[in-house]
Amino acid sequence: MIKYLTIGEASEVLGVTPGTLRRWESSGKLIPERTQGGARRYDASKISQTTFVDTPNPRKTIAYARVS
Repeated sequence: MIKYLTIGEASEVLGVTPGTLRRWESSGKLIPERTQGGARRYDASKISQTTFVDTPNPRKTIAYARVS
């Protein structure tokens, strides 16, 4: 049985925003299935194998602390 992910779940797996997944759909890089209501559903097995050149590097947190 195929497991499907919501756009939020798929974005977390890939480390990108849901907006990025929408852009990838518009450009044809990653096409989701659609529910009858029109919601996007991504095949979990395809998502786990997906790598794109424009996937950003892991985010870094930079902190600034001023000591007086």
